[in-house]
Amino acid sequence: MTPLEIATRYFDAWNRRDPEAVLATMAAGGTYADPTTNGPLTGDAFAAYMNGLFSVFPDTSFEVVSKGQPAEDLVAAQWIMRGTNHGSMNGLPPTGKSIELFGADFIRVVDGKICSVDGYFDTAVIPRQLGLQVVVQPNAIGPFTFGTSIRVSTGKDTKPGAFSVTALQPRNADEVKTVSNLSRQVAMEMLSAPGFIAFVGVTVGDRMLTISAWEDPQAPAQLMRGGTHAEAMKHFWSGLSLSGYTSVLVPERTNTRWARCPACGKMADHAKQSGNCECGSPLMDPIAYW
Repeated sequence: MTPLEIATRYFDAWNRRDPEAVLATMAAGGTYADPTTNGPLTGDAFAAYMNGLFSVFPDTSFEVVSKGQPAEDLVAAQWIMRGTNHGSMNGLPPTGKSIELFGADFIRVVDGKICSVDGYFDTAVIPRQLGLQVVVQPNAIGPFTFGTSIRVSTGKDTKPGAFSVTALQPRNADEVKTVSNLSRQVAMEMLSAPGFIAFVGVTVGDRMLTISAWEDPQAPAQLMRGGTHAEAMKHFWSGLSLSGYTSVLVPERTNTRWARCPACGKMADHAKQSGNCECGSPLMDPIAYW
């Protein structure tokens, strides 16, 4: 078979979503690499990569737009990958959205087998098409450390009477993923917990921090009695993270919330003026406490 025919077999196996058939086109020790693999994959690692992709996009397909043979042992192929997000990606729930990714593979063939595949595509395309944020920022500059955050809120406009704080120091990316998944589950359960107001989770450098607002200092204690929070504590005591702590903080003073009048443009004390500006116009709703 010619290199072009072998490349066709390779893409056909991908379109059947059959990792064994894909591997059958590869030479012993043949490698696959793209911008998401953190280096070349081979054998079982390559199969696991494919199965992971198919679990996220069960209808994955590749349309080969063009292919050619720029050298005796090299095939260059432009493709469009399509699929629908019906599986969890990075611990997030499926969106049900469809994606279309343009890319190219350079496939090296020797003695009728693929020795290497080097794929190229824009890694930001799929997250954006799924409605996810793509944030490019440094890990740290001088005293500043950068990260990501999430917020979960009941929508209550209640002044917090206490804040529960949890800080963890994960060892690696796997522990970050575990803590993130557990934190999301805890936050979802807290939405129905008496006295809960809102939750903010922050990952910065080697620190993962959650701060939850409650109506009173006694309310956070219910998390210790069961549910995912109790499960997460078991993970902590059995080896999850290098270090950590929890606390319940009570605010010393909560200042007034100011809101700008849409009519005259002045700031007004929303509570003191009962939601109305001195000019007589209704004020905008004030920012939530947490």
